[in-house]
Amino acid sequence: MPTRPTAELISRGALAPGAVSAHLRAARARLAALTADLDGERLFGPRLAIVNPVLWELGHVGWFQERWGLRLGADGTTLAPSLLENADALYDSAAVPHAVRWELPLPPLAATRAYLDAVLERLLGALAARPGDDRLCYFAELAACHEDMHAEAFHYTRQTLGYPAPPLPGAADHAPSTPCTGDAALPGGRFRVGASPPAGFVFDNEKWAHAVTLAPFRIARAPVRNREFAEFVDAGGYARREWWCDEGWGWRTARGALAPRYWRQRDGVWGERRFDRWSELDAEAPVIHVSWHEAQAYCRYAGRRLPTEAEWEYAACNGEDAPKPVTPWGGALASTARANLEGVAPIPVGALAAGDAPSGCRQLFGNVWEWTATAFAPYPGFVPDPYREYSEPWFGTHKVLRGGSFATPVRLLRNTWRNFYPSDRDDVFCGFRTCALE
Repeated sequence: MPTRPTAELISRGALAPGAVSAHLRAARARLAALTADLDGERLFGPRLAIVNPVLWELGHVGWFQERWGLRLGADGTTLAPSLLENADALYDSAAVPHAVRWELPLPPLAATRAYLDAVLERLLGALAARPGDDRLCYFAELAACHEDMHAEAFHYTRQTLGYPAPPLPGAADHAPSTPCTGDAALPGGRFRVGASPPAGFVFDNEKWAHAVTLAPFRIARAPVRNREFAEFVDAGGYARREWWCDEGWGWRTARGALAPRYWRQRDGVWGERRFDRWSELDAEAPVIHVSWHEAQAYCRYAGRRLPTEAEWEYAACNGEDAPKPVTPWGGALASTARANLEGVAPIPVGALAAGDAPSGCRQLFGNVWEWTATAFAPYPGFVPDPYREYSEPWFGTHKVLRGGSFATPVRLLRNTWRNFYPSDRDDVFCGFRTCALE
């Protein structure tokens, strides 16, 4: 399948060079801050399938920015030489097997950071020198989004390996929690799922909006809380075969799972590990670090179901799609004043009523990524964008998540954004909300 022509790609959402430059600077500042203490033995860490060596991942971020922002030829295929010798052999994630990333002759940390700085300086210079180059703006924005996504991935690495919380400012003070229970009843009907041109920068898997028809449905106003999931666990949820699908039961058995990944019980009290510290489980915070299989098992126990991604997007947009709102509350950009984003921990699901969607749902953005019932698949008429490795290889093998987590940068999110992970992943900051069975 050919990729989308660059001219069409750019004509459907040109970007302002100043905004792209600001995004690049902000993404780099965040990445630098949250990796500032990842040195010494932490530059590599243990070999696990769900993390990358820190030193490799830092270099990969710089390589990606240079590859798409500075090296790609006008024909869309040829590459100019890299600033770093042998960069493609070291950092091309599509060509370098995960298992060998610990064995590569990587430059030391100081040289790696110098490479990132040099690439960013050149890319910012190019944007300043070529303000009318929409193609350059597009690929620079792609690199900025890529860097922001890796920033969140470094949070996952810290959590997985039990490192301290990132040395970032804590979450801003949030308004006290207010009641947020029950379901929002939504009428359904015809709704266009996905992004519509011109939409600024969007990924290929969001293209383009297409009509679906939704039956009336009732969706939980808030994600599932820890106390609710604890009731499932205490009811024998991990031992009751009837609540699990075959694949899920196989996963649970192989893992020997008896509770969510980072839970433990002492003297009848559940605790949870957040980064390197254990604390008593916050009953009103959303359950986090649960796989799609665990979410499905809970739904069977509760007599509920996961929403489809179309239902989730409908709830976030209150059924409006002409024009489609960018955020659940109708703002043009995500905001830490209305969603728990760019923080260091989840907060109670009743907080941040200011971010409620008109549908009545709370915290559709931030706190935890939310599993949906939907398999990750292309939208009708899908054509991959030039960075075809982003979506196409994962169709049919992953499930869709929506909404962002406490660690997601505000710059990334919009109501049409689709995240995706395999159904067995429980290391990312994922939770879920449920729908009523009709």
